[in-house]
Amino acid sequence: MSPARVTGERVTTPAGGFNPTWQRHVAAYALCAPLLGDPERGSVLDLGCGVGHSFALLAPRETVGLDLDAAALAGQERETVAGDMRAIPFADGTFASVLSVQSIEHVPDPERVLAEVVRVLAPGGVAVFVTPNRLTFARPDEIIDPYHFREYDPTELRELCAPFFSSVEIRGLFGSPRYLELVAQERARLDSLLARDPLRARRFVPRRARQVLYDALLTRARRVADPRAAAIEPGDFDLRADGLDAALDVVAVCRT
Repeated sequence: MSPARVTGERVTTPAGGFNPTWQRHVAAYALCAPLLGDPERGSVLDLGCGVGHSFALLAPRETVGLDLDAAALAGQERETVAGDMRAIPFADGTFASVLSVQSIEHVPDPERVLAEVVRVLAPGGVAVFVTPNRLTFARPDEIIDPYHFREYDPTELRELCAPFFSSVEIRGLFGSPRYLELVAQERARLDSLLARDPLRARRFVPRRARQVLYDALLTRARRVADPRAAAIEPGDFDLRADGLDAALDVVAVCRT
């Protein structure tokens, strides 16, 4: 696995306070694997795969990892390709399924991603998109993460995907009480920080500068080991179709 630099752009380590977010991503792979259809139908495109920490959970399916950052792909024991998800470098109908975990929010023009996903899917293929729920992630009225261009609530994700697929089913990823306790603590810290900028002057800071500051704050906040954070595991999460507005992540199961 690549020893990628820690930033807010992608999950790279379960160390210290980063463990809850790492396990949330692991859980997304584990819980979405059954949604990808028959493992015998063909391979999975792991779209925006980052360091590839959980592709083994999709077995026995073969997977191909695609990420914009070649460094994040280094050392993964599978086929990987560095490329833009808005111009997927594979032929039409290559994959039986596509899984995108926490990646579609990182592009300003996700419609291009969806068009490409439809193109590389074989007939009858399925695509699953997992993305933070705008209503519960950070602040519902503002994109705080400077690596995110667009964020979605359950209705918005459905509306985004519906023009490209014959059917779209929305589910939500939910956390256990002990995970939600950590989320509440992190949200309180964020609210305290944002209160120092009541006029939201941060909106006028260049994106790259906000990313540098975000990385520094994130690393500092999660550097200290917390036994509660270390205890979080994939079993602290579940996938269901009710109460979606309160979900941590929104999951779109899309069929061609």
